[in-house]
Amino acid sequence: VSGWFADRFGIRKVYLAAITIFTIGSLLCALSQSLTFVVISRVIQGIGGSMLLPIGRLAVIRAFPGDKFIGALSFVAVPALIAPLVGPSLGGWIVEYSSWHWIFLVNIPIGIAGCIATYKAMPEDDSIYKSNFDVIGFLLLAFFMVSTSVSLDSLSGHQMPYAVVVIILVFGFASLAAYFLHISKHTDSFFSLKLFKVRTYSIGILGNLFSRIGTSSMPFLIPLYLQVSLGMSPLIAGLFMLPVTVAAILGKQFVAPLIEYAGYKKFLLINTLLVSLSMAGISLMDESTSATVRIVLLFIFGSVNSMQFTAMNTLTLKDLDRRSSTGGNTLFSMVQMLAMSFGVATASAVLSTFAYYFGSAESKQAFQFTFLCMGALTCISMCIFSQLSANTTEAPKT
Repeated sequence: VSGWFADRFGIRKVYLAAITIFTIGSLLCALSQSLTFVVISRVIQGIGGSMLLPIGRLAVIRAFPGDKFIGALSFVAVPALIAPLVGPSLGGWIVEYSSWHWIFLVNIPIGIAGCIATYKAMPEDDSIYKSNFDVIGFLLLAFFMVSTSVSLDSLSGHQMPYAVVVIILVFGFASLAAYFLHISKHTDSFFSLKLFKVRTYSIGILGNLFSRIGTSSMPFLIPLYLQVSLGMSPLIAGLFMLPVTVAAILGKQFVAPLIEYAGYKKFLLINTLLVSLSMAGISLMDESTSATVRIVLLFIFGSVNSMQFTAMNTLTLKDLDRRSSTGGNTLFSMVQMLAMSFGVATASAVLSTFAYYFGSAESKQAFQFTFLCMGALTCISMCIFSQLSANTTEAPKT
């Protein structure tokens, strides 16, 4: 619903509200005295946090002309890459040497600084499109997202009978089908079916979904593998994620010139294959692998994965006009959230399966085969990117 809020009340107001909600949720998490209170606080934190990325990206879409769009989106994506990768290092240090409460308390000064910066630097959006809130569409879409996420999570943890999981999945996809039938005749929907007439958007959003299902599992799998199978402490395992972060920042510098030289189709086909191979390469790490080799493998993954995100994001959004950018960005953000959830749940399910086969949840082979499977899953998106025309290199529309 972040896009609807942005159109209704303005980008700056909604962005300020999102940071404030996230910061309050973080404070409540730190003050929690029970698991139930932690979960409720995390929901509040998630409401604010989930709006930050789509609203921030929408502001970039509307602020920068086509010839500067790739560079601008690459720059603002750096924090989004750093955060989940630096998190294990900082979190590992906090858990090992201090209290878990500080994991949430560190967000407080950052949230306050973010509110001040937003208020002073972000201009008011002068183009606000007002429409009625689509309650029925919201409920249908929300039910689909919750049911599929819960089902996949239950499969990974064997928390419900398979028959129940299948029934929930069927109802979830029925809700999705009902949503598309609903928006075909509803003018105030969160996004229009006309978006899919933009070929680059259709290919980009589908490619994003399947590519991110594989790559989104890596910040979950890598630290877990280093701790559970290779016996590293939380701090050391977190520090091994730093090469991924450094590579992600450096990789952003090469995306725009490479796309201009090779075009989106050739770049995404080659880079998707490299991402898949780098994920499979991490499976080669074991107790005998030197620290240097581990750093090199993680650095390679970080660089190609960073370029993959930028290329997919700009491809998806570059041909949307100003009016359709809100709905397009809303759907795109939803797909990203789903892919992240599906990625972790899928990786957990695959890991659980191999752990059962090899007889131990700490089995090195179980993790290695999981890395190979997630790499192969990422490679599937090549079939989608191959549908791009060879000359898809032009700058995005303003």
